[in-house]
Amino acid sequence: MAFEFMPGATVVGITYEKGVILAAEKRVAFGHFVVNKNIKKTFPVTRHVGAACAGMVADMQVLVRQVEALAKIRKLETRREVAPNSVAKLMSVIMFERRYFPLLTQVIVGGVNGKPEIYTLDPLGSVLPDDYAAVGTGAEMALGIMDAEFKANMTEEKAKELAVRAIKSAVQRDSASGDGIDVLFVTKDGTREEAISFRN
Repeated sequence: MAFEFMPGATVVGITYEKGVILAAEKRVAFGHFVVNKNIKKTFPVTRHVGAACAGMVADMQVLVRQVEALAKIRKLETRREVAPNSVAKLMSVIMFERRYFPLLTQVIVGGVNGKPEIYTLDPLGSVLPDDYAAVGTGAEMALGIMDAEFKANMTEEKAKELAVRAIKSAVQRDSASGDGIDVLFVTKDGTREEAISFRN
């Protein structure tokens, strides 16, 4: 019964020639009620790793804060950057430990470790590597666009265009998604963010 009011979302991740793009729309809706139209679902975790989440906002914020702190400790211990697969495995362990009272969030972790990498995690902590991914209630529509148009080693501009088009496609049919897009770029030079508003 509680899952009937799980918040929807559309989140995508795409690898391109120099890094990873993580993009998410901004709406939070419980059932038929839009709670907020300006929630950020993309998060820089380290200088070279980011995450984007779909699901319960509190769960995604707590998970990312915890992993961000643990990644900083790990970097201090090893004196080197924490790799994207290590961040994904760390999240996986936290989510699996909570499997009886799960964090109700799906996550895409993306980053650069020599080459761009993307991992998808479900609420129980499964880690699935891929070149592109989508999670949330609009994932099917977004994947339909990405399956047809994704190419390896795209330029940043083409990858951003594909991510935005995939989310806009999902927003057309998923009432729980909408109100603009946050885009997080992760490259070897660091992270940067961009917001795209929908024209009414």
